Amino acid sequence: MKITNIQGDAHNDERGKLVFFNEFSMEPIKRFYEINPSNTTSIRAWQGHLLETKWFYCSAGSFVIHLIALDKEGNLRPDLLIERFVLSSANPQILKTPGGYASGFKAIDENSKLLVFSDVTLSESMGDDYRFPETEYNANWHKKI
Repeated sequence: MKITNIQGDAHNDERGKLVFFNEFSMEPIKRFYEINPSNTTSIRAWQGHLLETKWFYCSAGSFVIHLIALDKEGNLRPDLLIERFVLSSANPQILKTPGGYASGFKAIDENSKLLVFSDVTLSESMGDDYRFPETEYNANWHKKI
């Protein structure tokens, strides 16, 4: 599987704004959580999974997200593939990340919120968990690509 973006859309009228993802099936989702960073300097990196698929959606503000491929043993391998994405609530997108990647992210704007959906239970995720120190790979955490 590959990393994919699912484009959403929005509708505005006198009642407010409606954001929607008509092409996003939630059938495989087993759980979700929301991340609200306390500032724009903290970096959450690196956590990976060989099997678990995650979907990232920025519901407020914006985030820079880096994905680094893992090898078959769960080792961080920047020489295999590194992807960089900016998710923003101004441009509704869901970033689908299949197993085989480690992620790291940082809020760009104050009061940003990141929803993370998973296709496995918490106990299944913990059995497929590969963590590395932030310093393992020096990513570009600045907004501009």
